[in-house]
Amino acid sequence: MVTFSLHPAVAEAFPDAVIAVLTATELRNHGPWAATDGAVAALQRALADGTWRPADETDPRIAAWHTAYRAFGTNPRRIRPSVDALGRRLAKQGSLPRINPAVDSYNVVSVRHALPAGAFDLRHVTGDVEIRFAVGDESFTPLGEPDVVEHPKPGEVIYTDSTGVLTRHWNHRDAHRTRVTEDSTDVAFLLESLHGPVQPAVEELEALLQRPVSQTIICAKDLLG
Repeated sequence: MVTFSLHPAVAEAFPDAVIAVLTATELRNHGPWAATDGAVAALQRALADGTWRPADETDPRIAAWHTAYRAFGTNPRRIRPSVDALGRRLAKQGSLPRINPAVDSYNVVSVRHALPAGAFDLRHVTGDVEIRFAVGDESFTPLGEPDVVEHPKPGEVIYTDSTGVLTRHWNHRDAHRTRVTEDSTDVAFLLESLHGPVQPAVEELEALLQRPVSQTIICAKDLLG
């Protein structure tokens, strides 16, 4: 079982951080998932008829991520938190990108609750996962660019396992190695907050997955005593 942890230095810098880890096994990700399809369709209808809009950087839930990005040296208007980028794309295009049922599930939950969300294929995670500040010598291969190697800047918040970096700029970009595909069966889903609760989003994601999951909530304040 992969363990996720938050480095004490990151907890101290961002004491309001709350990260929910939901681990699901034996997923059938070839789809379709009726509940997810219905949730995506309902969200897009609400956007089209003007009864709902994605949160933007004026919303305190998104603004908190902009503040955090600036704190670790990333310009959030050039390199946006994942939920901000996804919400802007949805507002512009009127639809969410459809990847596969697992990814579509966390995407719809992300924009509905204005929380960054992501997932890792646990078959390709090596060792445990830590959320920490980058030293600068780590290696990262971006999603969709398997021949590219980047090195996070020192002080940048990253997810990392014993092989390399799994995300850059906390949640801006995922790694190619641990991407969730139609063949993924064992998946760790992440929901992150710097402002407000994660539990409503956790409950919605659990409902869309339609299977028992193990759940871990990491609270920075708990690490600070």
